[in-house]
Amino acid sequence: MRYLMLVCVAPTGEPADPGRPVGTAPAEIDVDTWVEEMDGRGARLIGERIRPVGDSTTVRVRGGEILLTDGPFAETKDLIAGFDVIECADLDEAVEIAARHPMARGGALELRPFWE
Repeated sequence: MRYLMLVCVAPTGEPADPGRPVGTAPAEIDVDTWVEEMDGRGARLIGERIRPVGDSTTVRVRGGEILLTDGPFAETKDLIAGFDVIECADLDEAVEIAARHPMARGGALELRPFWE
């Protein structure tokens, strides 16, 4: 089963651990190590960081008109900072993979299954 794993961070930009720069992983587990492990397992199909929310554009069509808005589509408590597409046997494995991601300690990982 494939999952989209959204890597989310707080919009305040406050690090989870005092003294650690915003958007960085805890020292004991870095993102590169997680990527290498998941790629080696064949669980991670693709993943990328994305540009900050200030660079985003939301597109809507209302009454036949295209409406563009700078920024995210909704007020949220967490902002999407990146994503991974992972291949797992089931939700339990997807949770295990997400829990190992460094950003699970200071941000959040949202798992969304693909329609099969």
